[in-house]
Amino acid sequence: MNWSELKLNSDGHLPVVVQDFETGVVLMVGYMNEESFLKTLETREMWYFSRSRQELWHKGATSGHIQKVKELWIDCDSDTLLAKVDQVGKSACHTGSVSCFFSPVTLPVR
Repeated sequence: MNWSELKLNSDGHLPVVVQDFETGVVLMVGYMNEESFLKTLETREMWYFSRSRQELWHKGATSGHIQKVKELWIDCDSDTLLAKVDQVGKSACHTGSVSCFFSPVTLPVR
């Protein structure tokens, strides 16, 4: 898969859903630019583009909780990447949680 074949969002980024390879737990969602995509392929560790800091970000560079790439999948529209990773360290979330998805939404009663 070449970067030029992917359909980017309006900001020029590719959304990435990150899933634990062993458990299937969805760990986080991040975004890639071309540089982070190529660094991920090269190093087999997850790199992202930080939209808030406007810079390249190697997951776990400061925490040690890196994500080793096991598999990468592109969706049917070529506009979202699924990364199946070996999460090194206990947490993918900056809060210390295993997953960034720990806050349930209460659905309205019908």
